Amino acid sequence: MTWSWRIGRIAGISVYIHFTFLLLLGWIVLARYSLEGDITAALQEMGFVVIVFGIIVLHELGHALAARRYGIQTRDITLYPIGGVARLERMPEDPKQELVVALAGPAVNVVLAAALFGWMWVSPEVYEIHPGLLLGGQLLPRLFVINVMLVLFNMIPAFPMDGGRVLRALLALRMDYLRATQIAASIGQGIALLFGFIGLFANPFLIFVALFVWIGAAQEASMVQIRWALGGIPVSRAMIRDFRTLKPNDSLGVAVEHILAGFQQDFPVVEDGKVVGVLTRPDLITALSKQGEEGIVGEVMQRDFQTAEPAEMLDSVFARLQNCECRSLPVVRNGQLVGLITLDNVGEFVMIQSALRSANPNVPEDFI
Repeated sequence: MTWSWRIGRIAGISVYIHFTFLLLLGWIVLARYSLEGDITAALQEMGFVVIVFGIIVLHELGHALAARRYGIQTRDITLYPIGGVARLERMPEDPKQELVVALAGPAVNVVLAAALFGWMWVSPEVYEIHPGLLLGGQLLPRLFVINVMLVLFNMIPAFPMDGGRVLRALLALRMDYLRATQIAASIGQGIALLFGFIGLFANPFLIFVALFVWIGAAQEASMVQIRWALGGIPVSRAMIRDFRTLKPNDSLGVAVEHILAGFQQDFPVVEDGKVVGVLTRPDLITALSKQGEEGIVGEVMQRDFQTAEPAEMLDSVFARLQNCECRSLPVVRNGQLVGLITLDNVGEFVMIQSALRSANPNVPEDFI
């Protein structure tokens, strides 16, 4: 993953840390040291932040293990300064399953908060619990408050927080998934506007949260709308039929000529009628900077790649294009290359279909 380093595996799931998280730790040490002039206190504060992000990993692991129960794997968990992200292969299509997966993360924090409260309750030491503990104080009460705050924040009914998915799942029990997503996204953006307004007069950090929520709600609504529009449509309807291929022994100069002559950016590499690799534009540019146009395609192409079939549904292939971190898939029938499907032409297909439907709403979708 770009700018991320793997720090371990939990339950078979790789955990990454983004470099910006290290910047956060450095900033915390410097800020605490400049405030108190005590390096020990600064390092203790950094240790507290590391513990908090360990709790966030457990939160994301709750989502991942709940999704695994329904046969959905988690690609990885990445820690950012604003929290953690568990990249699921997909969200469950069953609203009840999505509800379980969405609630699993906050449920972890509820259990941790209950355990911490019980520990403090039976402990002979006196603990005080108040919101000011976020800025400093005894460790156990601080961790208790952090878990409570994580539950409250994540249950805000707005994407991309868990509460937005809970709201969408509850709505989807009574209406179709697309409509439920649109309503949940609209509610989320309304909450974002409220946060932004309050932030102007109270805490400026709320403006950042408002932007985060607004963008997350818009992205979720857009992605679901695209997947909904692609449902029931085969790849053969949208795939590129006029494309160029390369041979393993071609020079990189040949690929450059194809790129400059047309719109294609990724090239299937074919040998003896079979696809043996894919040369992507980023790999080509990297190779050109090191080898020039005399480099050989077979030495640069990706040999580990995915393919699609003409009869596959576009929505599933679209999800694979997003998850495989690639922009195109060769379309193969009976071992023979028959087309190319890319994120760009899927997007163009959706736009054309929407335009045609707007111009003639009485035409059935299957005809369009």
